[in-house]
Amino acid sequence: MKRRLFLGLLGVGGAAGLVPGLGWGFPRLSLEAAPGLERLELSRDEWRERLTPEQFEILRDHGTEPPFSSPLDKEWREGEYRCAGCDLLLFESAMKYDSGTGWPSFFEHVEGHLLSQLDFSLVWPRREYHCARCGGHQGHVFSDGPEPTGLRWCNNGLALNFVPAAT
Repeated sequence: MKRRLFLGLLGVGGAAGLVPGLGWGFPRLSLEAAPGLERLELSRDEWRERLTPEQFEILRDHGTEPPFSSPLDKEWREGEYRCAGCDLLLFESAMKYDSGTGWPSFFEHVEGHLLSQLDFSLVWPRREYHCARCGGHQGHVFSDGPEPTGLRWCNNGLALNFVPAAT
């Protein structure tokens, strides 16, 4: 393919992503922080003191843990999934399902507790999401999840703390 044709197609493809209804496989979300939710702002050094090196890589530097490495992928008890950076409730166990991807996956989230943005780190855009309180990177959301939402909130296990329900 000639370079000019390739660049032209790339431009058309990019412009098509701006057309409503053409999501190129990533969901268009308009997430807003819950009213009254106060932001937690810490320096990189303060985050390093608060988090393990692996958590810091994921939450602050947008890393990704290897698939099937998190015990939370196989966690099925009742409870809550909270941000490992600031303890904000992000998901409840009733929102979790087995996506088979090797990462804890959810079809819904706690309203107002996640924010999203486009991620172009792999060239093809993906929808990345973060904790609304501390801005910690959690994972990516895709349009291949189960009903009722059709979404898959694919989360890094190290970015979460699981709190079992009281028995």
